[in-house]
Amino acid sequence: MFIKIRRDTLIILLLAFILILCGRLITYVAFASSDEVNDGVPISGIIVKGNDIVPVETIRLNVMQAGFRDGSIIYGDILKTSKREVSLKDAIQSAQEFVKESTVPGTSVTPITAADVQVDKNTGIVTVTVIEDFSTVKIEDKNKEG
Repeated sequence: MFIKIRRDTLIILLLAFILILCGRLITYVAFASSDEVNDGVPISGIIVKGNDIVPVETIRLNVMQAGFRDGSIIYGDILKTSKREVSLKDAIQSAQEFVKESTVPGTSVTPITAADVQVDKNTGIVTVTVIEDFSTVKIEDKNKEG
């Protein structure tokens, strides 16, 4: 029933196993301990907070117009898109302006009066906080008679 293995063969197999295990462990530790990011941080998602009426997808599409979309990469303070490179500060300001132009679907009403866009440079998550205020919205009734 037992398989006969010579003692020297067993020692060689055990040493080979330990060497392979140590090599894998050293490779993992070397990768995990490196803090250098050569490839930049890709934009991984857009989180929208504070909206009640304007749909999340409308706001996300407007933020994507500023360059925060899949395929865009953050290199320090630079946002690199497929077409251009822009400073991260300028891209955030553009995103805030684009978010303010978001409309209620089917209308031209733009209830967003303020927007705050924050970008996490470590994870690539873009957080958009909006404030909707309908008291400042001017709505004209085009169906008035008389």
